[in-house]
Amino acid sequence: MPKITIAVESPDQPEVIALLEASDAYAAALYPAESNHMAELSTLMTPDVDFLVARLDGKICGCVALFRAGSDWGEIKRMYVDDTARGQSLGKQLLTALENHARNAKLDWIRLETGIHQPEAIGLYHRAGYIDIPPYGDYLPDPVSVFMEKRLSE
Repeated sequence: MPKITIAVESPDQPEVIALLEASDAYAAALYPAESNHMAELSTLMTPDVDFLVARLDGKICGCVALFRAGSDWGEIKRMYVDDTARGQSLGKQLLTALENHARNAKLDWIRLETGIHQPEAIGLYHRAGYIDIPPYGDYLPDPVSVFMEKRLSE
């Protein structure tokens, strides 16, 4: 049985950078540049971002970032699982780990933006209890964007 680990790690590792580049290429194939809201590596390295890395038998195969956007909420960015690791429930495990991390950081809400051409991601978020919302923060309405949030505290 494969061993999966998820932990906070630095995003400036060569394997993570390769994963982020694969994520960029994937998004660029689906959406116009103005609809891609990718956080750059330098942004992922800031103190208000926690970066989680998933490893499958020690090999980096997924990631997700939690941006602490406000005193009580955070934003999911850069959620991605490598093609070679799909089908292992890594997306669900990364999301659960991120939510637990956000709870430990005393955040009440998590928000995200994803695209309409990613039905698997949308389904994952809906199954995890995320609901559709209007654009938030600096986001503008975009016909290829879906905005969601989940309340973590009752």
